[in-house]
Amino acid sequence: MNRVVVTGMGAVTPLGNDVDTYLTNLFGSKLGISPITKFDATETGITVAGEVKDFDATVRLDKKASKRNDLFSNYAVYSAKEAMEMANFKDGELDPYSLGVIYGSGIGGLTTIEEQVIKMHDKGPRRVSPLFVPNSIVNMAAGNIAIEFGALNTSQAVVTACSSATNAIGNAFEYIKMGKADVMITGGTEASVNEIGIAGFAALTALSKSENPEDASIPFDKDRHGFVLGEGAATLILESYDHAIARGANILGEVVGYGTTSDAYHMTAPDPEGKGAVRAMQQAIDEAGIDAKDVDYINAHGTSTKANDSAEAKAISQVFKDNDHVKVSSTKSMTGHLLGAAGAIEAVASIAAINKNQMPVNIGVKNQDEECPVDLVTEENKNAQVNVAISNSFGFGGHNAVVAFKGVD
Repeated sequence: MNRVVVTGMGAVTPLGNDVDTYLTNLFGSKLGISPITKFDATETGITVAGEVKDFDATVRLDKKASKRNDLFSNYAVYSAKEAMEMANFKDGELDPYSLGVIYGSGIGGLTTIEEQVIKMHDKGPRRVSPLFVPNSIVNMAAGNIAIEFGALNTSQAVVTACSSATNAIGNAFEYIKMGKADVMITGGTEASVNEIGIAGFAALTALSKSENPEDASIPFDKDRHGFVLGEGAATLILESYDHAIARGANILGEVVGYGTTSDAYHMTAPDPEGKGAVRAMQQAIDEAGIDAKDVDYINAHGTSTKANDSAEAKAISQVFKDNDHVKVSSTKSMTGHLLGAAGAIEAVASIAAINKNQMPVNIGVKNQDEECPVDLVTEENKNAQVNVAISNSFGFGGHNAVVAFKGVD
């Protein structure tokens, strides 16, 4: 079995449109949540979101292609180009037949769907764009990335709601581990901060109605009241260890474990005891060949909803009951919830925590819920050695996914 390492990362987030800016703001405990500006959200009853700001696709993408594609594809290809630049492949180092793509999205081209349904309603079905289908279907993030880089190995889309990106990373990890590819482009993307996206989640009573961005996304706080919708993408370049060493690549971290389970419990609610989450975390730890006591940091799913945070906290408390030092934070406190892209930007954060020996703070908590007895990362304890980190993602439909990372000597 091959070892699998990370050699490149790219990001488009509410905290910045490149990895360095994103991580600087994330580890600086900056808030990326702000009043909605993309449309008039008054009638939805929702005020704030984690919008991507000042995004200019033409910085990295062809102008014609960027105008043609849905925003979720643009975010994905943009972040993938940054990740491939960081991976720094030289001519002849990348066999296209051993380069694949596995990429996640929970919803896909929702902006295109919204625009074209309105057009059909207002002007008739013959006015629907011929690009409606290729721009809206979820696999087009993976497809466009494969086209951009000439990836001739597998090209797959993963759709497991808010677990999509983490499942994609885990599947890409397995692909290389089993020797089916040398290099995989993986991650997740979402662009659902639009009227139908906000309205849909608002109708579920899932979103925070706070008008104050600082009080909107407060995972594990007793007064949490719903999640904040975010958008963006992140890409990881996974590579077999031998392939990376042979070309002298800069290795950012190693993927060492992956767990995925199903709650088989409810369409939108997690198992209240977190049993599926327990099994997924334990699977990732077991595959990594480590003990739960070896984990230093957990990037929690932590959506800031009552049901998710309490179930996840119970699961963490069970798996890590003998670990007296593991710290937990939900970076959704700063970015909001990027749905199918959440696991990707959170994987980047977890790898960075290992390299920085600093953990991102769970900001905004004023009164930690006694039903969430986890040791949260604060400004006071954020600096500590991080050798092993895990990242949790749990999605509507009962999908659970966990990836484990560690540093490489």
